[in-house]
Amino acid sequence: MILGLSSRWSVSTYLLAGLLCTPFLALLLQALMPDEQVFAHLFATVLPTYIGNSLLLMVLVSLGALLLAIPAAWLVARCQFPGRRWLQWALLLPLAMPAYLVAYVYTDLLDYAGPVQRSVRAWFGWQSPTDYWFPDVRSLGGAALMLALVLFPYIYLLARTAFSEQSISLNQAARVMGCSPWRSFWRLNLPMARPALAAGVALVAMETAADFATVSYFAVPTLTTAVYDTWLSHGSLSAAARLSLMILLVVLVLAALERASRHRQQLYQKNSFHTGLELHPLSATNAKLATAYCLLLLILAFLLPFAILLGYAIDYFESSWNIAFFRYSLNSLMLAAMVSLICTVVALTLLFVQRISPAARDRLPVRLASFGYALPGTVLAIGVLGPLTVADFAINDVFAWYGTSGPGLIFTGTTLALVFAFCIRFAAIAIGSIEGSYKRISPSMDMATVTMGKSPLALFSQIHLPLLRKGLFAGMLLVFIEAMKELPAALLLRPPGYENLATHVFQYVSDEQLEHGALAAIVIVLVGLLPLIYLNRSFEQEN
Repeated sequence: MILGLSSRWSVSTYLLAGLLCTPFLALLLQALMPDEQVFAHLFATVLPTYIGNSLLLMVLVSLGALLLAIPAAWLVARCQFPGRRWLQWALLLPLAMPAYLVAYVYTDLLDYAGPVQRSVRAWFGWQSPTDYWFPDVRSLGGAALMLALVLFPYIYLLARTAFSEQSISLNQAARVMGCSPWRSFWRLNLPMARPALAAGVALVAMETAADFATVSYFAVPTLTTAVYDTWLSHGSLSAAARLSLMILLVVLVLAALERASRHRQQLYQKNSFHTGLELHPLSATNAKLATAYCLLLLILAFLLPFAILLGYAIDYFESSWNIAFFRYSLNSLMLAAMVSLICTVVALTLLFVQRISPAARDRLPVRLASFGYALPGTVLAIGVLGPLTVADFAINDVFAWYGTSGPGLIFTGTTLALVFAFCIRFAAIAIGSIEGSYKRISPSMDMATVTMGKSPLALFSQIHLPLLRKGLFAGMLLVFIEAMKELPAALLLRPPGYENLATHVFQYVSDEQLEHGALAAIVIVLVGLLPLIYLNRSFEQEN
């Protein structure tokens, strides 16, 4: 402990972490409230369908993302082919594209009235749907494909890193024993990458479990859509809380599996011997096929949807470029900027106290504050609404006790609810980014500063803060982007009359009129590209 600062701030960090954990407690309490038999009705009728669809969707998306990501990761990490250098980062671009936008674009292309089926009917002379069969994109399988196209970069990035860091000596030994590159991949490289693949699959499954917009657009009933419908259509917050706890249980199990996989991966990396990157030369035909596969994947997952959205934005620019667009953009920018600033301050406070305190108990607030990222947006909205409603009523009761009129709904009736919910969800991102930078600061610098008679606050402002600039910038940027894109919590917690870019675009998607919201969608995608560009630059600097 340095000059007793942590002893004074330790309680404050626990209170701060406890505030960020209130949705968990609120969900438990709300689930215990009577629900007028709504949950019993759901359990007896449609709940098995919701659960089955959710689990099946997670399995299909995970398998699809694996099948898409592993070949691309292996080719980029261990093979030499034309375009490899720029494809290794370009394959991350689909992460900037919200899945519901990809779903709308491909539905427009592949529906019965779309250009693909019209062309098929024209080529073969078919007149009606009874003359031929075409897969229905508005289905659970279609939703799984759309999500896999957007989420496969999670697995691709982790698998690419795992393949790149594997020991060359092991591959050389496999060659000496007569194993071909293909056989070495199956018997050596792929098993060694299993912890990274498991972590990627867990992340993809968590994102799938949290998805609302895509399954809602495709009318696939899952637990996330059930929470939304139960709350708004049936008016039962208690039944919605019970459904939310089911989603939360699934997400926490997946998060535990992901954490265990990362731990195994770290143990493996500490005991491996990495001597550099060896690229396998491919034949001319195989090199062209490798380029074609990676390029086709990039086109289907990002370039084609982005090009179509850009075309919509250009065609409908005059009707979209209006006062409402600027107002929604300003709402998104202000909300995201406020959330990124608050999350950064919270992360700095918690991590600084953890840094200067030797007590193991002061590590707990950091872990507690990171739990919010495991909450899907719909679940988070249920958890946030309870304590904020109690706070609103308590404040107005105090004013009534003094005989004056209260301020009204200052939390649930304003954007403060959105700010609170977003801070709970995205504080973990800021914590993770800044914590990584903190680990690079030698403890000897802290001891030297204290020896010179500096106070802990001087240590923070003069030593830590300048050295944390890169992590601070990365954390603020990532939180800003995630806040710009967050949709389910914004839909459920926004005050009357409030719209931002995400809710504005989804409203047009729901009305089958994305063309009018394409300009706003392009802004969301372009802003989402910023962290990917930053990530690519960091990756190139490390290599």
